[in-house]
Amino acid sequence: MRERSPIADIVGEHIQLRNAGGGNLKGLCPFHDEKSPSFNVTPARGYWYCFGCGEGGDVITFVRRLEHLSFGEAVERLAGRAGIHLRYEQGGYVPGREQGERSRLIEAHRAAAEFYAAKLSDPEAAPGRRFLSERGFERVDAERFGVGYAPAEWEALSRHLMAKGFTAAELIKGGLAKEGRRGPIDRFRGRLVWPIRDITGDVIGFGARKLNDAEDGPKYLNTPESPLYKKSEVLYGVDLAKREISKRSQAVIVEGYTDVMACHLAGVPTAVATCGTAFGAEHIKVLRRLLLDQSGSQGEVVFTFDGDAAGQKAALRAFADEQKFVTQTYVAVQPSGLDPCDLRVRHGDAAVRDLVASKEPLFAFAIRSVISRYDVSTNEGRLSALDAAAPIVAGIKDRALRQLYAVDLDRWLGFNNERFVMERIAEISTAAQPRQDRPAPRRVADLTDPGVRTEAEVLKLAVQRPALLGGRFDAIGPEAFTLPEHVALYTLIAQAGGVAAAGEGGGAWVDRLLADAEEGLRGMVTRLAVEELRADLAGEERYAAAMLAALELISLSRTIEQLKSRLERTNPTDSQEEYNRLFAELFDLERQRRMLKERAAGS
Repeated sequence: MRERSPIADIVGEHIQLRNAGGGNLKGLCPFHDEKSPSFNVTPARGYWYCFGCGEGGDVITFVRRLEHLSFGEAVERLAGRAGIHLRYEQGGYVPGREQGERSRLIEAHRAAAEFYAAKLSDPEAAPGRRFLSERGFERVDAERFGVGYAPAEWEALSRHLMAKGFTAAELIKGGLAKEGRRGPIDRFRGRLVWPIRDITGDVIGFGARKLNDAEDGPKYLNTPESPLYKKSEVLYGVDLAKREISKRSQAVIVEGYTDVMACHLAGVPTAVATCGTAFGAEHIKVLRRLLLDQSGSQGEVVFTFDGDAAGQKAALRAFADEQKFVTQTYVAVQPSGLDPCDLRVRHGDAAVRDLVASKEPLFAFAIRSVISRYDVSTNEGRLSALDAAAPIVAGIKDRALRQLYAVDLDRWLGFNNERFVMERIAEISTAAQPRQDRPAPRRVADLTDPGVRTEAEVLKLAVQRPALLGGRFDAIGPEAFTLPEHVALYTLIAQAGGVAAAGEGGGAWVDRLLADAEEGLRGMVTRLAVEELRADLAGEERYAAAMLAALELISLSRTIEQLKSRLERTNPTDSQEEYNRLFAELFDLERQRRMLKERAAGS
């Protein structure tokens, strides 16, 4: 299964990976928040490891961890992606009987999307087709985005899916149906429907718009929370936009399904939208992974909001999350209040592109929005505006940027007294400091000791390039290592037959170690399998010899110090024979140490 599921391809569907040298790839970890990438993938060995949070494993582990699946469900998901047909041995093969819950729900949603799309051609769907046409969308556009129609019947979809073998319980659990008096009834009826896909392209839910405003119910109705659909993590259009987001280092956040369609069709293929909820922290995580958001990045996130009061309020809500990005964050506001869809209908594709191009930095927009509430033609109004805007400027974490916006605030308010404005902001910043205290950073193991670093490097060679170490490594013994986890890993390697039994290493050797390792040791094995060696390929053999010699030297030096201590405690008058034996042993060990020093210096 893993051979048919290249780890770089699978991981690359979720995060942006870049070359990290030595055959490794690097990106932002999907399992914890970080500003600089510490998530490493080694395609040659088929493993990944995050040096920030310590998570690691193979492609199956990645899928399980990312999508909260069982082992069997993860295998099924990868099998489906690779076109592999699985057979289940327990009691013979029965199609679908032992399929994982997620796989079943994904299949049900795929079938539902096909059902809705086909129904858009029915006479009953004429209001839906008219709705699309009035907003500038043709039939080919609806097909591109999978737009469909939910018949105005109680059980149309439910009957269709149950005839395909899905159960009522599955339809209800997936949010496709609700419990009725006589069985499941369709959740969406008489509505235009958009399939909502995850980042890999699987349909996980739907958004549906009411076509008759006189009918009961909300204008827009979304799939409820389900094993597939978590609205706080879902971005509509991310499956279509992900490659362009990574390529252009830009993401455009719009407010609705038709706005996403309009942007993509107008030449802004980086547009995505939230689904029935405000833009939040989980959405930021998704985008940061695609943008490879890190210090020094030239990427940008552009929020588009209406120019009315509600739009400004939405932009200010976004400001609260802005600093979770490292990329530059902007707001693009249409003064006349048109959303991208309406803008495209009235003024064409170029107007949508111009809207995004006219973006303004989010900090500037937030400050200007606050200032606009006050009459800055009076001293009282200007001072009130300053006090209202000061917390925004004080909240900017980048000190240099905070100072620049303080200068801008002085200019916008017309004080012409930068010192006064900066002192006022400083007062606000000092008062707010206790609330901004951040938790202590996660403590990382201290590997500054040269001996410990050498131990780790030799073990890394034993995991990645065992053939370079040979019998000398197997003979060195566990006493050469000081850290308990290093001793445990050496013992594990020895129990696997030592590096002499590893051949050239590679994925099969790592698999063998992981299979025998206890739970607490697997993370170290994975980390060392992924971590980059300090030597280039041309110098690996010499480097391995030098590292092994350095480890032997450190171990020998410890033995020498212990022997010297014993010698000092031995009285040559009382025990001449013992003293002479220890002295001769010390002389021999010192000779070995000189030889090892020469060998270690060979690097």
